[in-house]
Amino acid sequence: MPLIFVNYRTNDEEATATLVDRELSRVFGNENVFRASKSIGPGSRYPKELLTAVRRSGVLLAVIGPQWLEAGGSDGRSSLHDEDDWTRREILEALETGAFVIPLLVGGAKRLGREDLPAELEELADCQYRRFNHRNAEADLSRLVDDLVRLLPELETAARNHGYEGRPEKPDGGGHEGGDESGAARVRAGVIKHRQRGGIGNLNGDFSGTFVSEPKGPVHTGSGHLYQAREQSFGPRVSGDGGVVNYVAENHGTVRQRSNRSERPVDGDR
Repeated sequence: MPLIFVNYRTNDEEATATLVDRELSRVFGNENVFRASKSIGPGSRYPKELLTAVRRSGVLLAVIGPQWLEAGGSDGRSSLHDEDDWTRREILEALETGAFVIPLLVGGAKRLGREDLPAELEELADCQYRRFNHRNAEADLSRLVDDLVRLLPELETAARNHGYEGRPEKPDGGGHEGGDESGAARVRAGVIKHRQRGGIGNLNGDFSGTFVSEPKGPVHTGSGHLYQAREQSFGPRVSGDGGVVNYVAENHGTVRQRSNRSERPVDGDR
């Protein structure tokens, strides 16, 4: 039972449909990909073969080139308006049976709009499409294979039996625009095996900044002034030998201090 049905118009990108069929048959196995000129044998009744294959498929790839929408009917309209047009009938059958329908836009083919299609096919314009460019054929086909594996998990076993390994998943958020609105900083840290005793250094990479190892005196990394006093009655205090206090602050402006006999700052002079 084929799982992938390749739909195309004979006078529009038939060669591309053949290329897509060959690649997908190589990855998933010939029995899992249906293309009319390949899969219908001599003497078979093609209407029955086509409709049966569509009904049994999980995905229909509609190969669409620049000529796909052009007039072809006897009334001067697109062949899609003709109820006997097989391209139309296959797509309608897939939509009605609940199969995934993927428009594959080849080259300069434009994205389909509802106004381009007969009323019965308007739903096709809502189906998420993929693009195929012959200059980027390998990458585009590889992406298509990955899409099909995700859509139909039963295809993964067949693909792996033919050597498919898949591409690694992108980390969460890799494909989203914008950032974290909460304002929280996210830090990815690796294992740092290097130790430095004393001095000041820089740490770069996913986590960056300045580090101070085992300081022996006043340390300041801000943009203001650094003051040292015997004792402070405000702000954080760290006492060391001899009662010396190192006070670190990020000040913007001038700070004046004077002490009374108890060596405490006088209110109003700060």
